[in-house]
Amino acid sequence: MATAEQDLLEDKIQKVRRRDRRYSRHAYYFVLDALDWTMAELGREEKSGEDRHVGGRELLIGIKEYASLQFGPMAALVFDRWGIHKSSDFGEIVFNLIDAELLSRRSTDSRLDFVDGADFRETFAQKHRESLDRIAHR
Repeated sequence: MATAEQDLLEDKIQKVRRRDRRYSRHAYYFVLDALDWTMAELGREEKSGEDRHVGGRELLIGIKEYASLQFGPMAALVFDRWGIHKSSDFGEIVFNLIDAELLSRRSTDSRLDFVDGADFRETFAQKHRESLDRIAHR
């Protein structure tokens, strides 16, 4: 990403954060990165328009997988630090990014797409149980 694009992105994220201070700026960058990763995993990065779109449920799955790859068993702690405590927080972040015109949406997209009741802490703990057990027994 060119410097001018990075500056524009940073400006837009800072404007979002002035309106909604609940989430770290890192959370916004993470969601954008997780979306790119999810599109690549689904084979949508080469597509355009409706074919490229990732729905909320798909993005949540991608977020969990991407966070697990990036942060391993520490993912839940990173999310806590960023102000993310439940899956619906990602819906708030996504819709803040939509309001900032950094993402687009379909008319059927809703914040409710991000309310899945999944406990991120438990999801990451299950996924990394062996690593966590090794750490705990040191």
